[in-house]
Amino acid sequence: MRTKTILWAAAGAAVVLLLAVAGVTFALRGGTDEPDRTAAPAPAPSAAPSESPAPPAGADITGPLDLLIVGIDTRITIADWQPHADAIMLLHVEADRQRGYLTSLPRDLRVDVPAFAKNGYGGGRHKLTEAMSDGAKVRGTDKANVAQGYELLARTISRYTGIKKFDAGAVLTFGGLSRLTDALGGVTLKIDQKVVSQHRRPDGTLRTLRPGGGGYVGPQATYLPGTRKLVGWQALDYARQRYTAGGDYTRQRHQRQLVKALLTRAGDAGLATDPAKLQSVLTALGDTLVFSGERSPIEYAYALRALTPGDLTLVGLPGDSVSSGGGYIGEQLTAPGRDYLRAVAAGDPAAYLAKHPELINK
Repeated sequence: MRTKTILWAAAGAAVVLLLAVAGVTFALRGGTDEPDRTAAPAPAPSAAPSESPAPPAGADITGPLDLLIVGIDTRITIADWQPHADAIMLLHVEADRQRGYLTSLPRDLRVDVPAFAKNGYGGGRHKLTEAMSDGAKVRGTDKANVAQGYELLARTISRYTGIKKFDAGAVLTFGGLSRLTDALGGVTLKIDQKVVSQHRRPDGTLRTLRPGGGGYVGPQATYLPGTRKLVGWQALDYARQRYTAGGDYTRQRHQRQLVKALLTRAGDAGLATDPAKLQSVLTALGDTLVFSGERSPIEYAYALRALTPGDLTLVGLPGDSVSSGGGYIGEQLTAPGRDYLRAVAAGDPAAYLAKHPELINK
């Protein structure tokens, strides 16, 4: 698998290929067929047999597809901080590419992380979030390699779920998610329960760390139930909170809802027909996004061009906490969640959800 950092040309790689679905029409015709007006006239072409036009890039990509979407906390203010995978989502697209299923894995899921020869990591049983940080470590330096971290995270998830490989993946920093939301003009979310922020004041500034540790002090941003228009920092802050009724499983649901809302907003913003808007969104992402895949983002974008927000089913996987010696050490999925992942690996989540509709979120 080749991995590359996407700069302004990331049209197909944002969360759940958000921009790809909304902007692929423009992106694929982003060049112009008009001649350069300053160039010398081209000689008349000689007669030649007519040829069929080449199919668009990505037309040969077939389903089913499995995509891995990761949100990371980079803590750039801490010099030796290794990135942790705080939001981990799996998108399964059916063989006809007309329907997708988006689910989350708990960041604290207890998993077997395989050994990783690239940096000498020996493997072990840890929280899933740590697979990113363990893989991102670079020998002989304090710097982190996010693409390398993604590789170990993907291997770990493949081992746990039975999904043999991920066809493509995207890693977006939390700062990038906030930028993406603002570049789209904000996002409308149906807030399903009261959420009080641990991190932000009502004006968006960071709350102050409590002297001596143990949390934060100061006024707290609060998100009340109802349909709300949120700017970037609010959307990110809301989707990060886990000290709520339902804990991290509620946070996972809110993150999936945000992804779907962003997909809707990308379509409403008219990215497919407005090159200036599309360019603004791509520029806003900058190097906050890393894409991984055997084909280019635009090719995956074309393959998923028919997938709309209405075609996306949000799936929540139930789980329980795991303790050892009286102390919390992580999470584990219950049987319905594990069985759903087996159904995804087998390529038939629809049949499983038909028997377990309680896993479907709104």
